[in-house]
Amino acid sequence: MKRKKGYTFLEHMADAYIAAYGKDLAEAFENAAVAMFDVMTDVDKVDPEVEDYVEVSGEDEYSLLYNWLEALLVKAEIEGMLYSKFKIRELGKSNGGFRLKAKIWGEKFNPEKHLQKVGVKAVTYHQMEIAREKDGAVVKFILDI
Repeated sequence: MKRKKGYTFLEHMADAYIAAYGKDLAEAFENAAVAMFDVMTDVDKVDPEVEDYVEVSGEDEYSLLYNWLEALLVKAEIEGMLYSKFKIRELGKSNGGFRLKAKIWGEKFNPEKHLQKVGVKAVTYHQMEIAREKDGAVVKFILDI
């Protein structure tokens, strides 16, 4: 098990199984995003040069986590970007569901600068967990690689 920053890569046979931690759910979601990009590349080498915005909603916190990570994955793929910094501005109940609004920072993928680790095909609900503890929050999820 490798512990780095606010997340841990857990043992899994074929996919990337991640536990992300935070002082609250927003920070755990931010660390989940960093961990996802760390599966793909060395996030320490992704400069936060370009600022962007992401807004997602979900019927519950599980679908919100899924939609957050999936939106980032799609945005990265379509725009040829890698992201390394995430700041959730709003995360909470909204109109019978949940909403998340965040600023994200990254840069265009450069094969000479950014090591390609493995591609992430999709976010999954399989073994997804969200737990609030006395000292913070933990989210666990599997990425299909």
